[in-house]
Amino acid sequence: MKEVTLSPELTQEITAIYQAMQEGYDKVISEINLTCESCPDNCCDSYFLHHTYSEWAFLWLGLRQLDKEILNGVIKRAKEYIALSAEPLAAGRHPQIMCPLNDNGLCTLYQHRLLVCRMHGIPATLTRPDGQSMRFPGCFRCQEIVQEKYEAETDAPAMDRSQLFRQLATLESRLLAERRHLYPRVKKTIAEMIVEGPPAVPLPHCER
Repeated sequence: MKEVTLSPELTQEITAIYQAMQEGYDKVISEINLTCESCPDNCCDSYFLHHTYSEWAFLWLGLRQLDKEILNGVIKRAKEYIALSAEPLAAGRHPQIMCPLNDNGLCTLYQHRLLVCRMHGIPATLTRPDGQSMRFPGCFRCQEIVQEKYEAETDAPAMDRSQLFRQLATLESRLLAERRHLYPRVKKTIAEMIVEGPPAVPLPHCER
């Protein structure tokens, strides 16, 4: 197996994509007047799956910068998360367990948080490669605000994720040397990405 690592160039590119996500997120929450302050819910206990080697590698770029004691604590919580999630998943339910990166309400890797963590909660649109358009209403608090302020859900501002997703897909292909179709698909929680270690793919035949 060969570890998948981001080059300095790709690290800069994924950081720029995340920055664009943040700017789009900030614009929408400002227009809607959405805030997480005093919210009774916590998005960090939502069940999210992540799907790219590039984000997995970016996560580990941040994990490797942590103090050893802090990293050990994150790994311990990740193992507990996986153990606790087994029963609800077996029963066909999504577990509601705090993310192992959350420490006393704060994200241990805030600067290295993943796509879903950065964009969750606000209205968003997405045009898929097949041309189908999708719209996401946002979190429950966002939906309440939209219902109060706008006649229709589609009148509310929404962040178009399409271009950023395409950029991330292109980066993913470059990271995997245009062989993405040859490797297992990623479908993991953050806890699984932490416990399994940095991403790795089978070596090409010519490198064995």
